[in-house]
Amino acid sequence: MPSDRPRILVLTGKIAGNHPVAASLSEFFEVDVFDSMNEAMAALRDRTYHAVFADAGDFLPLERALVGQQASLVLNTIGEGVCVIDASGACRWSNNQMRRFVPQVFEKAKGICRQAQSIFAAQTRTAPLRDGRPTLASKKFTFQSDDDRYFELVASPVIDDEAQVRQVVAVVWDATGGRRLQQKIDAIDQAGRELTRLERDLVTKLTPGQRLQLLRDKIIGYSKDLMHFDQFTIRLLDKRSNKLEVVIAEGLPAETIEIDLYAQPEGNGIGGYVAATGRSYICHDTEKDPRYVIGIAHAKSSLTVPLMLHDEVVGIYNIEADSIGSFNEDDRQFAEIFGRYVGLALNILDLLVVERFTTTGRLADSVVQDMAQPLNDIVTEAQSLMEEYIGDDTMRGRLHCIVDHVTSIRHTLTDVAAGPNAVLGNNEASPPPPDTPLTGKRILLADDEQNIRCTIEAILHKHGCQTSVCKDGYEAINLIEQSGADGFDLIISDIKMPHRNGYEIFAAAQRINENLPVVLMTGFGYDPNHSIVRANQAGLSSVLFKPFKVDQLIEQIYKALGLNVAASSTAERSDAERQPG
Repeated sequence: MPSDRPRILVLTGKIAGNHPVAASLSEFFEVDVFDSMNEAMAALRDRTYHAVFADAGDFLPLERALVGQQASLVLNTIGEGVCVIDASGACRWSNNQMRRFVPQVFEKAKGICRQAQSIFAAQTRTAPLRDGRPTLASKKFTFQSDDDRYFELVASPVIDDEAQVRQVVAVVWDATGGRRLQQKIDAIDQAGRELTRLERDLVTKLTPGQRLQLLRDKIIGYSKDLMHFDQFTIRLLDKRSNKLEVVIAEGLPAETIEIDLYAQPEGNGIGGYVAATGRSYICHDTEKDPRYVIGIAHAKSSLTVPLMLHDEVVGIYNIEADSIGSFNEDDRQFAEIFGRYVGLALNILDLLVVERFTTTGRLADSVVQDMAQPLNDIVTEAQSLMEEYIGDDTMRGRLHCIVDHVTSIRHTLTDVAAGPNAVLGNNEASPPPPDTPLTGKRILLADDEQNIRCTIEAILHKHGCQTSVCKDGYEAINLIEQSGADGFDLIISDIKMPHRNGYEIFAAAQRINENLPVVLMTGFGYDPNHSIVRANQAGLSSVLFKPFKVDQLIEQIYKALGLNVAASSTAERSDAERQPG
């Protein structure tokens, strides 16, 4: 039965051995008596003592042995390798971890220590002195093994009484994990810079749809090749409706994309929670997480991070996996860094669109203002000359032409200055023949601006089309669903409308009839929900960028309906030429 009394170690000696100290102490303590230093040291390693009784001459060696033992215990327990290398490169001592490294690592460490010793020796001549010895700072080295692992080594000099570096103490550790982590962060950073580096010369030659497609291809490529994410969605936040609109979806079923999610912490899945709170979310097991909603077939885990722009949530980046616990904190960190670049890249595209819109409008206004006075002067001068050439009908006719041209210029500038409200650049065209390939085609037209609806509807009527006109997205979708699969031959819709956007109208048409062609329109390339890219993925027929001309509209309608544009245009011109003048 163990005793509760304190335990004392007695090391016999000249005094302790001849004094009945052990007998005296045993009345009050548990006493262990040892005759040799080695026995005493072994006992101290195995048991705990409250006091040690020994001759003064034996106590100092015992203390030093204890300190050395504790130091050895510490050095053999730590995770880093430690070794002492002399001037010849021989290892004088090493701990257990150092000996566990493969021989190649040990040899490289010794070689670095020899190099360090040469560096330290050279520095001793000029280094400041402290207590008569030069003060030298430790040096850090990095090396790589043949099996592609990275190691770091800190070398410290051992300086003797003659101020000479006789040995080098090295601490070595495996830095592969940290190095690879930093390499991946650097790679993500580089990819992000490429993602946001939109060359102006290239971008200006692309339509907004092509720009978005270029960005989409880059995001998908980096997500797969660099991040190793194969199933993911990117949703952007529509601030007006608080809805998370799907912009890019890769490897996910259609039913996942069609789920409506809003930026709300509850009732809208993990995506809604992340968008509302701005906090990343790792779902380790989809079957046990109540926030998870449907993803890929047999999804077992997911990672969702916010897309941030200047500390504001602009969307979410959601990744799915088919095994439990596929994502860790490193994945979360990588996705967050990448997500910031995605948010920034999408914002840059929006800024380019806004820049195009505002710059065009301001330029047009400026041109109108600058041209007004010179045009007035031309008209005044022409009218004055007409009074001088009374009787000269030829000259007066030429002056009349000048005035007419000035009037035409004024109208053109006015149309340009109207910006996106001037949907059609030039609505005048030769009257189409009475019977065209478009005669009898049933077309649904949806736009929230009345003048646009009226203009396009009039053009379609001239070509013999049967049109149904809707003023918003909700009305258009209802009419598509009520009319059924054979209700329309073509849908023409603006992208930005109340209640439903262009992509939602396209999706509704696809649900009714996957072969029903759709043409989307957008003013100056404005695409708030990235409908163009999303619809292009699913087979969008065409996009018209306002302002456009009548022949552009007709050409896109022919293409969408699968008609021969060249042949039809030639036939129409021939028929038009035969019309009475």
